[in-house]
Amino acid sequence: MEENFKMVAKTLFGFEDLLEKELLQLGAQKVKKGTRVVSFYGDKGFMYKANLALRTALKILKPIYEFKAFNDKSLYDGIQKINWSNYLTPHQTFVIETTLHSEHFNHSQFVALKTKDAIVDQFRTQTGNRPNIDKDFPDVKIHVHIDRDLVTVSLDTSGESLHKRGYKSATNIAPINEVLAAGMLLLSGWDGNSHFLDPMCGSGTIVAEAAMIACNIPANINRKEFAFEKWNDWDSELFDKILESLLKKTRDFHYSITGFDKASSAVVKAKDNIRNANLDEFVKISEANFFESNKQKEGPLLIVFNPPYGERLNVEMERFYREIGDTLKNNYAN
Repeated sequence: MEENFKMVAKTLFGFEDLLEKELLQLGAQKVKKGTRVVSFYGDKGFMYKANLALRTALKILKPIYEFKAFNDKSLYDGIQKINWSNYLTPHQTFVIETTLHSEHFNHSQFVALKTKDAIVDQFRTQTGNRPNIDKDFPDVKIHVHIDRDLVTVSLDTSGESLHKRGYKSATNIAPINEVLAAGMLLLSGWDGNSHFLDPMCGSGTIVAEAAMIACNIPANINRKEFAFEKWNDWDSELFDKILESLLKKTRDFHYSITGFDKASSAVVKAKDNIRNANLDEFVKISEANFFESNKQKEGPLLIVFNPPYGERLNVEMERFYREIGDTLKNNYAN
């Protein structure tokens, strides 16, 4: 049986409690909150599961080594102590991302360059060949985090940020991040036990996330790939089993989810995105002006939306928000 290992899920500030709860519900071990991160333990199958199912995680890292470094030489030497042939071949590509909070290191490109040199030199010495850098489509993404003098080297299990769910082909002027939308919904208490409305739905992000929560559909089921699929130990059979087990836990939804927007261009984009996410059965999109609308269905209704703010869109703020309050009070009572 494969041993559990530590992982770190990154999230938005303020979503740590939500992410902790999600991880515990999924079955993570030794869950511990930090700032913008939650660490946990699980096996390879759980790594696949977390990437597929977590709604409020931006990225999941797998730490592989920690050491102390005070200058470029100790950084280089520490990176060289990792046996990189466990994670890379000379014919694969890689890229390095850095996060620095240190007096000793304050230039991310310098740290990335030193790390790259240490990895490449190890391969050259051992094999005579070296893996190349590919910033766009690397086989392996390496993350170097330096906190004062502690260096943590991790593999990025996710690849592109997990807010890129894979269903969005078109966006509007100011689209809301999918992880932010999911977090807002979870904080609102949304669980699929009422009707739902987003009256300024834009490209449909909030209603898409609302439908996936209501039906317990894995958040990242529509992603084309995860970083771990290019790893040497990628297990497609195990991944398929994990996905199948998650899909068995989807649930029926007996209410309505509605999104409308006064801009016809936004409605077209939202319909495309809902179709891409295979959520047409649960979400209805139409063109309408919220300020001229009324509550359409009897029973409880949760309204969540992301109205314009600041310089995000060109509206007169004070009047706009007053009209929102008046519309809710007069047209959506009870």
